[in-house]
Amino acid sequence: QVQLVESGGGLVQAGGSLRLSCAASGSIFSINVMAWYRRAPGKQRELVAAITSAGTTNYADSVKGRFTISRDNAKNTVSLQMSSLNPEDAAFYYCNIVTIQGMPYWGQGTQVTVSS
Repeated sequence: QVQLVESGGGLVQAGGSLRLSCAASGSIFSINVMAWYRRAPGKQRELVAAITSAGTTNYADSVKGRFTISRDNAKNTVSLQMSSLNPEDAAFYYCNIVTIQGMPYWGQGTQVTVSS
């Protein structure tokens, strides 16, 4: 079994910062991609940021320059540092990993609320 445990969501004022973290545990031999997705009410889930095992990153245009994704391969953790948050960033954020075998796993989600 693979388990992803997220932490760090909460309420923040516009312009503020939050850091999300996700720890993967279980029968994981090697993780290829670690990522964060989000889903706002009434909207589709969207990729926020992703990082490969080699450290290559990819960001949604809406968060470039404000969010930073990082990972610790030894600990199977991924973090998302979010700065200059605005109300449009409010959503449930989900951690996602894809193993080298191509298996995806999801966290339970953590809520980010941004007050204007």
